[in-house]
Amino acid sequence: MKKICRIVEAEVVAEFLKNEFYREEFHRDRQHFERLVWDADVANEIENAIRRALLFRRRGHLWRELPADTQWWEVRLEPEDLARIRVFPRAQWRRVSDGSFLLSDIVHRIRSERFAGKVRDFVAKIHWLSCQLQESGRTSVILIGVDENHPMTILEGNHRLTAACLAAPQLLAHRFRVLVGLSPRMVESCWYETNLANLWRYARNRMKNFYDREADLERALSAVLPALNPSPLVEIPKGGSSGAAQTVR
Repeated sequence: MKKICRIVEAEVVAEFLKNEFYREEFHRDRQHFERLVWDADVANEIENAIRRALLFRRRGHLWRELPADTQWWEVRLEPEDLARIRVFPRAQWRRVSDGSFLLSDIVHRIRSERFAGKVRDFVAKIHWLSCQLQESGRTSVILIGVDENHPMTILEGNHRLTAACLAAPQLLAHRFRVLVGLSPRMVESCWYETNLANLWRYARNRMKNFYDREADLERALSAVLPALNPSPLVEIPKGGSSGAAQTVR
């Protein structure tokens, strides 16, 4: 793995949100925030606050489990790195994995095994995506780890990375922007190490943030607007997520 450059957290949030913005939760917001999502200006603190609040609507519980000292890097993956990358053990990946969540083992099983029922449909979608990736433009994936020498877990992009390895590993160099969060404390995150202590911490944090204040657009903006004078006009929907737009300075 070769580090290309250090990047700010706001840039990772922006890339993560791009890959989530098709979901139903954002249907009412697209007309207001499409430009902020697809043409992100990470030097604009108001835009950053809006993107973070939107992402936290779906992924706040995930993001809070990352250590506060996480450093973000853009990297280039080498062929030998694929042997150290793991998918996160959840949902249908458990049925495909047969106990190993290494990306290389997952890809081998998809190529060699026959599946039934919902797992067969899941695998068919991965095969379909592998065909699509050969024709599509660049996309981003997000990994997390302790450092560049330890195993990495896919935080966002499990399907796309698996599909790319099924199609041709060289797609990683041409189609993917790879972002990596590194911290010596990443072993305390349930997304990196799934153990009882980490799962208990996650459950406790989930209860504490049952109402996610960081997903409230108006609250997020009120935290940054006083420090920005003058600030550009930004339209947000009344109530923070739906309804007629209101203008905020």
